Amino acid sequence: MYPTLEIGPLVIPTAGLVYIVGLWLALSAVERAAARLGLHVPATYTLAVTGVAAGFVGARLVFVALHWTAYSDNLLGIVWPLTSGFHLETGLLIGVAAAFFYGRLRELPPASTLDAVAPGLLVALIAVSLADFLAGPGYGEQADLPWSISLFGIRRHPVQIYEIAAGAAALLSWQWALRQGRLPGRPFLVSAAVYSAGRLLADAYRANAPLTGGGYHVLQIISLAVLLISLFFLALLSGGEDDVLAQEAVE
Repeated sequence: MYPTLEIGPLVIPTAGLVYIVGLWLALSAVERAAARLGLHVPATYTLAVTGVAAGFVGARLVFVALHWTAYSDNLLGIVWPLTSGFHLETGLLIGVAAAFFYGRLRELPPASTLDAVAPGLLVALIAVSLADFLAGPGYGEQADLPWSISLFGIRRHPVQIYEIAAGAAALLSWQWALRQGRLPGRPFLVSAAVYSAGRLLADAYRANAPLTGGGYHVLQIISLAVLLISLFFLALLSGGEDDVLAQEAVE
């Protein structure tokens, strides 16, 4: 793969570069979506920044706490370098909680705010998959296909490309849902359903997927849960929309 980018004497980690650019693009996507949806743009943008910052700091601090013996004699190591050492799951929960409470504080409409955050979240997920593809920590099952890639001397499924395709399809579905009419929450749910369905399929071809004790793919379980929840709430939204249309027809 391409773990580093050499520019003269500089050697730049491609994953770090993709993360930085991806974060900027993700926040820009939230800002543009908020303006398009008629939301309070500064407050919506700050919500996204708050979630990212809280998640980043939280993930680092939890990792340090869990591995305190490695940092007790080197306190500077807590803040530098920041190229590794994060508890991703806890950071994600902290970031979501921080964004939720900020949204409540600013009284942002929940469904419309989720619609605005969705494209930014998808761009960030695409960036993570691209960084994974370039740096090579994740890899697919062995496959002899025209689009297979060579990694560790073996032809494999390009699972990160599958994930990127799922993210692109979800972004297109967000645009499609937005054009169907102003129903708060629908663009978020549609894009969540499409992306989770894509990840459900893509993860089946990942060779180093995290597994449960019973051998099931953890990400597939999460993706299936998100897909079913999204479809459930989409059904509720569609039923409510039909009731409103029927009432308008009677009037």
